[in-house]
Amino acid sequence: MERELWPRIYHELREVARATHQKDVTYHPWVIAAVLLWAAVHDRPVSWACDPRNWATTRLRPADLPSAATMSRRARRTVFAVFLNCVAARLRGDGPPEWELIIDGKPLPVGHCSKDPDAKSGGQGRGYKLHAVWGTGPWPEAWEVTAMRDYEGSAAERLLTQIRGVGVLLADGNYEASPLYDAADASGYQLLARPDPGDNGAGHRYQSPHRRTALRWFADGLGWRVYRDRTAIERLFGNAGSFAGGLGPLPNWVRRLGRVSRWVWCKLVINAHRILRNRERMQQMQ
Repeated sequence: MERELWPRIYHELREVARATHQKDVTYHPWVIAAVLLWAAVHDRPVSWACDPRNWATTRLRPADLPSAATMSRRARRTVFAVFLNCVAARLRGDGPPEWELIIDGKPLPVGHCSKDPDAKSGGQGRGYKLHAVWGTGPWPEAWEVTAMRDYEGSAAERLLTQIRGVGVLLADGNYEASPLYDAADASGYQLLARPDPGDNGAGHRYQSPHRRTALRWFADGLGWRVYRDRTAIERLFGNAGSFAGGLGPLPNWVRRLGRVSRWVWCKLVINAHRILRNRERMQQMQ
């Protein structure tokens, strides 16, 4: 996996670096990102990737490597987050979001004995959760990492503010709430979340008109035909962790929300390049 994906990842970082500039720093943000990704590719701590001896298998590496302390300090800066967003935007590609999007969450559990104050316990245990809105591209349209116990609907509302398009948004029953229907409509999407049996949209509380629209779609059968595509999100999350260096359970050295978010970013980058490589192979075979 390193031999096939690392050259793609490395050259992508260098391309983004050519379009970004930062003055008065010893290490450009692409170097910090390269060290993080080298560690993630091998499922090793960042300190491991700061040792030049652990880069002996490749010539595609920064000339000088930062120390672990420098990595910790620089990775928390806003300018580095901007660089990560530039890499993500390049992988996402140009153009509006697709007509059909899917939203879901993937648990990232940690041990019950963990002292991590950010890994708050929830119904699925203790740890974190990756929330993502996916199309068919290699990179999600929007994503966020929260504590496990945080309400999925709140994360979904934040993600939807990042999206502007036209189409349908598919989700499971956890997202079946009027505020989410309104948030999806504000982004240009009709939310289709699995309804409870017999739900007709009546009640004393506020009922979003977009929720009533979705219930009519399900009653007519159209909603269920469109909703069958929601299973794609299970494959997306499953495939992201089905290869060496993929998005598996959080290792013991990845704790606190900032580190977890950067670790997940690295895994999404690796997965995106894996998807692009596989698509190129399919095109060559046709």
